[in-house]
Amino acid sequence: MASPSLLDLEQRNRLPTLFEVLSRRTLAPVDLFSFYIYMRDQQRSVDYLDFWLDVSQHMSLCRHYVRELRRSVLVATPDLEKADSKGSSAALDTLEHLGDIPLTEAGPSGLRHGFRDYEDKDADQRLSAFLRSDGHTSQHSPQSSIGSQNAARLPSNEQPPRPSSGTQNESNSPGHTVTRHDIRASAEKILYTYLLPGAEREIVLPEEMVSTIINLIEDDGRDDPEVFDPAKDYVFQAMERDAYPGFLQAKALGNLVPLTIVIRLAFALVSFGGGFWGAFYVVLRDKPRHIRCWVILPFIVAAYFIASYQYKIDPVMAFLGYSEYTFMNWAPIREPYVRKLLNKRAIATLLIALLVTAALSILFIFVPGTML
Repeated sequence: MASPSLLDLEQRNRLPTLFEVLSRRTLAPVDLFSFYIYMRDQQRSVDYLDFWLDVSQHMSLCRHYVRELRRSVLVATPDLEKADSKGSSAALDTLEHLGDIPLTEAGPSGLRHGFRDYEDKDADQRLSAFLRSDGHTSQHSPQSSIGSQNAARLPSNEQPPRPSSGTQNESNSPGHTVTRHDIRASAEKILYTYLLPGAEREIVLPEEMVSTIINLIEDDGRDDPEVFDPAKDYVFQAMERDAYPGFLQAKALGNLVPLTIVIRLAFALVSFGGGFWGAFYVVLRDKPRHIRCWVILPFIVAAYFIASYQYKIDPVMAFLGYSEYTFMNWAPIREPYVRKLLNKRAIATLLIALLVTAALSILFIFVPGTML
C-alpha cells in the first residue's frame, strides 16, 4: 500500500486510529513498525498483531487470486464464446458480477464506517461467496485458475511481509500467479500457527470461536476470508482496548523507551544527591556566592532528567525531531501532528526543569551561611 499523501497528513490534525496504523496510513513514530516493536517489547503480545497481519495477507492473497482469475477469463472470452460452454459462461458472469477487487488493506469486518467502507465490506462478502463456490468446483481439479499451471507457487513456509525500518511494500499482492492451492495453504498455516490448541504461537480466543473456525476449515473445507472475520474482529478490539492507548501514550506523548526512562531516573537521583551534598557543603562552610553558583550544574542535570523521567520525553531530542524506538536507537519523527504535540510537551518539560533548578539554586545561593 502506498505511503500516506502529504495532504492526508495535513488534514489529520489528530492522533491516528488503530485501523489507520494497521493500514499503513501513518508515519513514524506511530507507524506499523513502531506498533510492532511496542507489541513485541512492551506488551509481550506480538502474536496477536502477527495473527492480524497474516489474516490481512490471506485476504490480499484471495483478492489477488480473484483478480487474476477474472483477468484471465476476460482475456479468454472469445475462445469461451466459440466453445459455447455453459460452465465457462457462468464463470464469466460470476466474475463480471464480482467486479474488480481492490487491493487495499483488509480491515475489521464489523468496524467500518462510511459509504466507501460499506462498498469494501460488500466486495469482501462477494469475494468470500465466490471463493466458497469456487472451492467446491475446483477442490479436486488439477487446474485452480486459467493459465496458472506453470506458475510459481508460494513456499508453504513463506511469511507475510512484516513492517521494517526500510522501505515498505507498496503492494499487498505477490509478484506471481496465485493458485487455489496457495489460498488453502495460507488458511491452514494460520490455523496451525495461531488457533489450534497447543499451536506454536497460540493466541487466546473464545473456545467456541476457535472450534467454529477449525470446523469450517477442516470439516467444511473452507478457506475464504470470512472464516477468520470473527477472530480478526476480536483481536482488533483487544488491541484497540488493551494495547493501543499505551502505544499512543508512549509514542505520541513521549519519545523514550522504558529502559531509558529508568536509567534517567537513576541519573536524576545521583545528580540530586551530588547537588544537595555540594549545596549543604558550601552553606555550612559559609562559601561566597560566586562559589555557591556551581551548585546550579548538578541541579540542572537532576531537574532535566527527573522531568524527562516524569513525562517520558527528552526535550532536546524532541526539538531535533527524533524518537527512540529501541534502546539508544533513534528515528526521525515524520507524523506532523505528533511532532507538534511532542514539541509542546518538550517546551512544558523544559520549563518545569528550569523552574525546579531555579528554585533550588536560589535557595542554596542566597541562604545565609554558617561556619561549623
